[in-house]
Amino acid sequence: MVTNSVDAAKPLLRKAIQISQQTPYWHCRLLFQLAQLHTLEKDLVSACDLLGVGAEYARVVGSEYTRALFLLSKGMLLLMERKLQEVHPLLTLCGQIVENWQGNPIQKESLRVFFLVLQVTHYLDAGQVKSVKPCLKQLQQCIQTISTLHDDEILPSNPADLFHWLPKEHMCVLVYLVTVMHSMQAGYLEKAQKYTDKALMQLEKLKMLDCSPILSSFQVILLEHIIMCRLVTGHKATALQEVVSSEQDEGASLRRGPSTKRGGYSDLIVTALACVKFIPEAQVYIVLLWGHCVSCPDSDLSPSSLESCPTSVLSLQGLYCVSVNCMDNAEAQFTTALRLYSLLERINPDHSFPVSSHCLRAAAFYVRGLFSFFQGRYNEAKRFLRETLKMSNAEDLNRLTACSLVLLGHIFYVLGNHRESNNMVVPAMQLASKIPDMSVQLWSSALLRDLNKACGNAMDAHEAAQMHQNFSQQLLQDHIEACSLPEHNLITWTDGPPPVQFQAQNGPNTSLASLL
Repeated sequence: MVTNSVDAAKPLLRKAIQISQQTPYWHCRLLFQLAQLHTLEKDLVSACDLLGVGAEYARVVGSEYTRALFLLSKGMLLLMERKLQEVHPLLTLCGQIVENWQGNPIQKESLRVFFLVLQVTHYLDAGQVKSVKPCLKQLQQCIQTISTLHDDEILPSNPADLFHWLPKEHMCVLVYLVTVMHSMQAGYLEKAQKYTDKALMQLEKLKMLDCSPILSSFQVILLEHIIMCRLVTGHKATALQEVVSSEQDEGASLRRGPSTKRGGYSDLIVTALACVKFIPEAQVYIVLLWGHCVSCPDSDLSPSSLESCPTSVLSLQGLYCVSVNCMDNAEAQFTTALRLYSLLERINPDHSFPVSSHCLRAAAFYVRGLFSFFQGRYNEAKRFLRETLKMSNAEDLNRLTACSLVLLGHIFYVLGNHRESNNMVVPAMQLASKIPDMSVQLWSSALLRDLNKACGNAMDAHEAAQMHQNFSQQLLQDHIEACSLPEHNLITWTDGPPPVQFQAQNGPNTSLASLL
């Protein structure tokens, strides 16, 4: 019925656009409306064409403000289409228009926020965490400026300027959100958690008075990130309980969450994070997506069977299985994912890598290095891992740096080069403590214990062994608690429709020896 309504609406909108050229406000509004319908249908080419027409019309009628809105909207769609060669000149033009336009201060600053959000997102999509910092700082300063401005009720003299991108309260949450995304990619988890908490508090206040669907979308993405923070710091069970509680409170109102289909911003970021082991235990993220599917059966996230389930969900379930020592289940999940999406064929950073993301390419080198390590090809593994380190250091990808350092340290230890191993493991431990990343700390402390023992440093070996024991106990307790929760049973879903209810089953082997 929705499709039929859209099909019926499009010719009416086209006719209205034809007869409204003498009324700038309505002509621009109808162009935006039709472009939105094409976007909903994933016809981004037609949507971009309409936005280009709107930008030229706004220029002719002397509305540089609305021209910028059309162009920025087009830039957003071009980013979604990954037409990067078209994005660069368009964003450059938008930047010039925004800086030169003189008008309502709030409208001007809102244009700057829109422009900077696109720039920051573009950098993050490319995995350029360090390069994005100047743009992100400008964005944060811009939103501070907006928060000090008072809304003016004075109507603009040009009727084509009667548009507004987002309320400033929504823009504040959006800036918090992109800041969280940056912090997560960079490995600053405490900062990510701090801004997530601020954004969620702001959202709770807004949702008392505002039922805008975009607020629910913001909330889902923020929940994903706070949950990932818990997972990396070794609090799977706590995160899972938070998700279940949030789903009970918010499930009925979440009509559309972040897209998990290829091409969406959320999917690009999640894929990048997963590839750099940003989600070593992914159970809670899966439950979040799965719970949303159940609560919103009419949304585009609802898989009627496994064949329509996003492969990212299956891959994340596989990662979770690995983290809780369910290797048979992990193999089944990854096999199913690979049947739906030939991932292995794409992990070749040396030749024809399919995406331009700096982060993903660095992660691909890490995956190849890890694979070579398990095959005993240590020199090849070192070459791949050094490429990872070079790329991750260039863009401050701290978690990827820590993972690469500890794996290189492990290789040097196996080869008997204790001095070089220590030079890798010590900074890995320091970086993992700063993030903080419990899994890398556990790995590093075990290596430090064995290194110091091999070198005859009894006191240092004892200290490292104590650290390793502490990390082991914390992770083991969290492991047992998470496996005892009914949501853990999602790891068995590899065929047919998703389970409607969770049923308690026996958990995996939780002995310390098998876990570690």
